[in-house]
Amino acid sequence: MNGAQDLGGMMGFGAIATEPEDHRFHAEWEKRAMGLTIAMGATGSWSIDASRHARESLDPADYLSSSYYEIWIKGLERLSVAQGLVTQEEVDHGRVATAPAPIKRVLRRDDVAAVLARGSPCDRPATAAAVFKPGDQVRTRNINPMGHTRLPRYARAKKGVIDRVHGAFVFPDANAHGGGEQPQWVYTVRFSARQLWGEAAEAGHSVSIDAWESYLERA
Repeated sequence: MNGAQDLGGMMGFGAIATEPEDHRFHAEWEKRAMGLTIAMGATGSWSIDASRHARESLDPADYLSSSYYEIWIKGLERLSVAQGLVTQEEVDHGRVATAPAPIKRVLRRDDVAAVLARGSPCDRPATAAAVFKPGDQVRTRNINPMGHTRLPRYARAKKGVIDRVHGAFVFPDANAHGGGEQPQWVYTVRFSARQLWGEAAEAGHSVSIDAWESYLERA
């Protein structure tokens, strides 16, 4: 969706404040926010794509005025209410008012390290041959979906070159909305900076994105 999260190429937001790689949290509550989000994701109540969509569908003013982990918590609240795990009243007042809803599984403390090490691979067996190969000239489709997509706004309707074929992966645009995994081939597509940003961009620079097959057509 064309929401506040899609900031690529946008101006007026100031310089990016870089931080040391090991500086991941700014307050103790952020650690709890991350832990709670991971634990709830492990219950199987929703997919990672649904989780991303919940965050990006926040009101733009709310999204842009919230910190990173505030966005995580607000997305988690939205998902929990939508799945009937809590009521909006319970979220607003911070206390339980109804019996807990059942969940599929619980992430136990002793299992956290193994679960995180295992990860959640999203590659799947391909059901058809790849349409494109390295070196192919392609154009991204001009799409403006109401739902989740991983095709950045700045890279739509642009010509690029296939650099790499990765294999088939869960299609997030469908999986975020309960449409199933619908795996597709994923490609690394390279664009010249001037194709994306126009003549004001530096010559010789390029930007690469990973794109699902349905995002692409032959140029």
